[in-house]
Amino acid sequence: MIGLNTAAVYVLQTLGSLYLLIVLLRFVLQLVRANFYNPLCQFIVKATQPLLKPLRRIIPSLFGLDMSSLVLAILVQLALMALTLLLTYGTTGNPLQLFIWSIIGVTALFLKIFFFALIISVILSWVAPGSHNPGAELVNQICEPALAPFRKILPNLGGLDLSPIFAFLALKLIDMLVINNLAAMTIMPEILRLLM
Repeated sequence: MIGLNTAAVYVLQTLGSLYLLIVLLRFVLQLVRANFYNPLCQFIVKATQPLLKPLRRIIPSLFGLDMSSLVLAILVQLALMALTLLLTYGTTGNPLQLFIWSIIGVTALFLKIFFFALIISVILSWVAPGSHNPGAELVNQICEPALAPFRKILPNLGGLDLSPIFAFLALKLIDMLVINNLAAMTIMPEILRLLM
């Protein structure tokens, strides 16, 4: 029976995390003003539309941002964490604490989206510079807001762009100093830290 619970948690975390990533990407794409005619953006919109449509009737946009996709990401994370705890320990625990853990988890995933987009962007700049592939264009659109502040500060080094290095450092420091400390302060179980 323990093996079945472990398998169920694994399947739940894998599929739930994949959908959570898609939902949070919907928020990120609007945040960075990505081209929604991109085929990958169209896939993300179609995958999230069934759950977002009813939420949009209740939750208004704020400062031009689709807050319903952010709320949906928190709700998906909350459900994912609650089911993981239920399958692992037989209880979901304190609802307020679970809500706080969900916000921490969504924030951690938000940072990871930018972190991995930067890695992909750097690799693409080596192997396929100036590529017009829809995936490459989308990655560059996601990375640009994270790199722009560093590009303003750093001097031009004749074609060598050091801004990704500083963006990596900033994202990793936020993850280490803020996200991990918040997870520790709120006594987040180790099984839920795997979702971050």
